[in-house]
Amino acid sequence: MKQLFYKTIALLLLAGSVTFGWIWMDFNGFMNSRANIPEVGIDLHVVEGATINTISQQLYEAGIIRSVFYPRLAAKLYPELTKLKRGEYFINQRMSPRDIFNKIVSGKVKVYQVRFIEGWKLKDFLEVLSNSNRLSQDLKNYNNKQISAKLSIAHDNPEGWFYPDTYNFHKGASDLEILQAAHKKMKLLLNKYWQERDLDLPYASPYEVLIMASIIEKETGLAGERDRIAGVFIRRLNMNMRLQTDPTVIYGMGDSFDGDIRKRDLLNDTPYNTYRRRGLPPTPIAMPSEASLMAAVHPADGTELYFVAKGDGSHQFSTTLKEHNTAVRRYILNSQLKSQLNKQ
Repeated sequence: MKQLFYKTIALLLLAGSVTFGWIWMDFNGFMNSRANIPEVGIDLHVVEGATINTISQQLYEAGIIRSVFYPRLAAKLYPELTKLKRGEYFINQRMSPRDIFNKIVSGKVKVYQVRFIEGWKLKDFLEVLSNSNRLSQDLKNYNNKQISAKLSIAHDNPEGWFYPDTYNFHKGASDLEILQAAHKKMKLLLNKYWQERDLDLPYASPYEVLIMASIIEKETGLAGERDRIAGVFIRRLNMNMRLQTDPTVIYGMGDSFDGDIRKRDLLNDTPYNTYRRRGLPPTPIAMPSEASLMAAVHPADGTELYFVAKGDGSHQFSTTLKEHNTAVRRYILNSQLKSQLNKQ
């Protein structure tokens, strides 16, 4: 009787060992063999709170893996595989289930980009963000005042407060996160240049530097002229002269601007009409680059009080009104005459 008992135990142990060995071999074969992934690969979206169980079920139902048991076993054997990170992952055809779960743990998500251009207005930034179907639209239907409140900006109009740059994000990020990053970068740069500014500049606050930088950004066609243009505007402010800069007028016209500034536009008294009002406009008129911030606090020395566009991106600078009028006749009036002759 005892002999039969021991034989039974031995057979059970042998069967258990064989079964365990087979399961172990099949488990490793499953974990290390290629998953059933299309040649073009797939995008796998891991949401906040996802577990290895929910992901394996998702992959199983899509026909990518042949078992939901083995991933759960892997989670018991290798606890590090349970530390999944949210985001969107690209899974290529050569990857095994082990590769897939290791990648989700690594956090190497797909990276997308949005680019904000120097001189754009806030509405241009918001349009880019709203057109991205990979961003969560948390700011949908927000007006400028609400955006300022959301980002703790002290001005009802947040124009100018977002740094133009290329921003990386992963799927599931929000438009608010992008604006927060752009705002943080602009604040850091503005503070840096405020601390480094030249002495005796007519600015009462860093915000006025931001306003000036935005005007320089819109007036500059050639990067090398930024500090000269800044110098003209600083001298005008010091002499209590009107800035008389077209970009501020255009900003004040809003959506009514059709590409041309007419005499009536220059006569129309808006807070942004620097032909009618002295000093800086009430807010920035665009998002300035770092180069424009630098020019605003380090303007070039000189005596010029005027400049006019030559038509090739550069400007003719003048010290006296007589010189300026001569330059205007040369570059503006002659250009208009040529344009009219070409139409005839």
